[in-house]
Amino acid sequence: MFSNYLIGLREGLEASLVVCILIAYLVKTERRDALKPIWIGIAVAVAIALGFGCALEFGSQELTFKAQEALGGSLSILAVVLVTWMVFWMRRTARHLKAELHGKLDAALQMGTGALVATAFLAVGREGLETSLFVWASVHAAGDGTPRPLIGVGLGIATAVVLGWLFYRGALKINLAKFFTWTGGMLVVVAAGVLAYGFHDLQEADWLPGLNDKAFDISGAIPPDSWYGTLLKGVFNFQPDPTVLQVTVWLLYLVPTLALFLAPVGFASGKGKVKASDEQGSQPSKAPQS
Repeated sequence: MFSNYLIGLREGLEASLVVCILIAYLVKTERRDALKPIWIGIAVAVAIALGFGCALEFGSQELTFKAQEALGGSLSILAVVLVTWMVFWMRRTARHLKAELHGKLDAALQMGTGALVATAFLAVGREGLETSLFVWASVHAAGDGTPRPLIGVGLGIATAVVLGWLFYRGALKINLAKFFTWTGGMLVVVAAGVLAYGFHDLQEADWLPGLNDKAFDISGAIPPDSWYGTLLKGVFNFQPDPTVLQVTVWLLYLVPTLALFLAPVGFASGKGKVKASDEQGSQPSKAPQS
């Protein structure tokens, strides 16, 4: 549940910050007439993300077992690729996200209503589709048949919405660079578990060999149905009897990806460390009082 809460919080806060920046800029420049197209674009993006998630869930139920495992494994790998790209992208661009969005919004204002709708849709839709895919893959990997993963996602998104509103009102200020670094690092750990389970799905679908080649089996020490086994499964997608391929994939992804992401310089952090002034610039300006 915690891992899904983290997904909802991280992705939801990104979307909330984008919405806050767009709306605050329009209010500050006295272009309230453009707010309606922005909200239309946001609503369409949310609807498509929800529809995409429903299509994944209900569409996969009509498939055979091996087809479900093949689909689940493939989409899990795709979800990890997208989330990995997302956390690195946000780490590098958070410091100038506000200026980038303002530039796109200025261009859209000159082009008309349709461009405003498209700007809001594209800004929010990417996070929505990524969230739907990664949440589906994470829930599929958990496989406990309970609504707890979805509850976790819902609570994470609700928290992100509240934080976004507080940012907009100027009532809350946090170090966004550190926030996205810590949550991004935790998401990399979650993604490693999803990736390993995705490869296990492909093994069950007979797409990859080695299903019966276990790296170890500690089911006796950590029973999957125990409270701590369930906790490890929910947070890290831990499996007490993984295959050799799962452990290999987990290590090959987690170690270099986390090291690169947490590196103080280089690709993981753009051209250098984020300065304090840049971090503050990432936060939306307080809306003027009407």
